[in-house]
Amino acid sequence: MVEFIAEVSSNHNRDLSRMKEFIYASESAGCTGIKFQLFKIDKLFSTEILEKSETHRKRKTWELPEELIPELADLTNKLGLKFSCSPFYLGAVDILEPYVDFFKVASYELLWLNLFKKCGNTGKPVVFSTGMATTDEVENTLGCLFETECQEITILHCNSAYPTPIEDANLKKIETLNTLIHSIEKPDGISIKVGYSDHTVSPAVLYRTIHHYGVDMVEFHLDLDGKGEEFKAGHCWLPEKIEGVIKNINEGIKSDGHGEFGPSKSELPEREWRSDPIDGLRPLKGIRNSFEK
Repeated sequence: MVEFIAEVSSNHNRDLSRMKEFIYASESAGCTGIKFQLFKIDKLFSTEILEKSETHRKRKTWELPEELIPELADLTNKLGLKFSCSPFYLGAVDILEPYVDFFKVASYELLWLNLFKKCGNTGKPVVFSTGMATTDEVENTLGCLFETECQEITILHCNSAYPTPIEDANLKKIETLNTLIHSIEKPDGISIKVGYSDHTVSPAVLYRTIHHYGVDMVEFHLDLDGKGEEFKAGHCWLPEKIEGVIKNINEGIKSDGHGEFGPSKSELPEREWRSDPIDGLRPLKGIRNSFEK
């Protein structure tokens, strides 16, 4: 089973009703989880940047009100979805711990090992993206998590360009990640999976990611109606588009079957209509005389 995680990011517009619409839309589209982001601008960007950049200061209006998190988590879980939220400051981990089913750390925070330590020491699963990262940086992050209480890790291949040109998606890096996790020495009891975080908004890329590379998780940015803060950048899916992709992917996976030889239930009526080994004619001799129009 592939997990599909809808990333709301800053498209919620600080509107609780709109946030709930995202949760319902994610469930309807076939997602298994939904993710928000918890940040405060003055804990995300340095003073030097905020003093110089009005653009960054205006992102204050993108902040998720932390008091809404319990209600969002409750609705998400009632619909049978996993609830997650990316922490962008250490205190956010404490706020989120009672409510999230897993922590997701963004690619821009990959070097901040203290954040990984705090997430990992909650004992909850940790998912992290590898956009812009080197192999050494990924190994350092894993080594950090190995020293915590975290037992379930998912590494998401991604490109941190918003949007990502298809030619830069570099899906073969998924193979590289799989090689890495099978070669790295890890403590007993820890599971590591590989997934993909999408910024291409390309159905072809998602089909390739799952059917060829066999990832366990796909994260994608979602908007409801093109009115979210991040939609104009070009990396967000709309519900009707992603719903069709998820449905097709799940149908494709369903066709895998069990791999054993032998007739399927739907083939059974045809077995006696094969060529008889004695004369090469159809059907088998045993049913020829009993045949009726």
